[in-house]
Amino acid sequence: MGMEVVFAIWLLLLLLGMPVFASLGIASALHIITNGQNMMIIPQKTTMAIDSFPLLAAPFFIMMGNLMNSSGVTHRIFDFANVTVGWMRGGLGHANVVASVIFAGMSGAAVADAGGLGTIEIETMRKAGYDDDFTVGITAASATIGPIIPPSIPMIIYVVMSETSIGGMFLGGVLPGLCMAIFLMIMVRHYAIKRNYPYEPLPSLKQVWLSFYGAFWALLAPGLLLFGIFSGIFTPTEAAVFATVYALFLGLFVYRELSFRDIPKAVLITTQTNGVIQALVVTAVLFGWQMATAQVPQLIGNSLINISDNKYVFLIIINVFLLFVGCFMEAAAAIMILVPILAPIANTAFGMSPIQFGVMVILNLMIGTITPPIGVVLYVTANVAKISFERMTKAVIPFLFPLILVLVLVAVHPPLTIWLPWVIMGVK
Repeated sequence: MGMEVVFAIWLLLLLLGMPVFASLGIASALHIITNGQNMMIIPQKTTMAIDSFPLLAAPFFIMMGNLMNSSGVTHRIFDFANVTVGWMRGGLGHANVVASVIFAGMSGAAVADAGGLGTIEIETMRKAGYDDDFTVGITAASATIGPIIPPSIPMIIYVVMSETSIGGMFLGGVLPGLCMAIFLMIMVRHYAIKRNYPYEPLPSLKQVWLSFYGAFWALLAPGLLLFGIFSGIFTPTEAAVFATVYALFLGLFVYRELSFRDIPKAVLITTQTNGVIQALVVTAVLFGWQMATAQVPQLIGNSLINISDNKYVFLIIINVFLLFVGCFMEAAAAIMILVPILAPIANTAFGMSPIQFGVMVILNLMIGTITPPIGVVLYVTANVAKISFERMTKAVIPFLFPLILVLVLVAVHPPLTIWLPWVIMGVK
């Protein structure tokens, strides 16, 4: 059985509604059986796939996000962001973006941002008289910053699939994430002036201090994580464990909005989410190994070079393809399936840094989370706002343009992603 048949079986199973990990596993197993390969390959490859120290960070960062959402952290972050930038025209829209930047340094997941912060942001903006379309649009768009600014669960998965420096990847997302925030805030200002949105009075020093004091321990979390990682005190994986313990400390003893009875629920949600990720990892690695042995990456690479050996033509093709994939496939699954194919082509044939390529891939797929028909952040935000999916889709369209502009900058300007890793860690 050739790989083209394996792809056909996999796509057919997907169209029939089978989960991605199950369709990958079945297609891979059929290929091994029909080609007379040793069946011991399956347990060997799947065991090797999950025997990964960086991958251990994923459940802990997921757990931290769940605990933060249950411990009053999101309220304090949004209040601080509102006091900081709420005096600007369209203040709550700006606060929405700034709060997402801060929360990104703790959660690493767009869905956690949309479901946690989004609830507070939408309720507050509605009470202040903002249009629903603007409110839900900026809430969904700002949530995509979460996986770009470290720590990031999609980045951890990319590192596992591409054997890239996890510290370098984390640093590579900082400047693009800040650019996303700046461009979205420019968009907010445009709408605020056009629609005469309200703004808060300029805060007094006392108000700034009180909001900072109330959110201090939450604001300290991203700084502690990044300082610990890049000073060498702990690895990114160990940082995830520290982050979970820190979230427990905040919820139980500082803010006291988390009880011991809430912990089992957070553990259960984390286990369910991580179980899906682990199932995807083992089946995607097995699938990727078979593609590598069949020289699929080389064949695709040669085909792309035959179309054009121009790097910018390659970038256009890859980005259009990834944007299309992001509309239909969950980000983690897409990373696991596509990175083993595309990363070697980008690195060897076109000289792209693994960090630049990784940020580009993840940003494409994050934009996919706010585009139909499978935009998971769209569904979460629509559910929080209690509006139809169709209305949610129309509301977010204008906010795609600043995100796509950042994507173009990431693709054509390597220093945006590799300068910071090179300066701090000497990797690029």
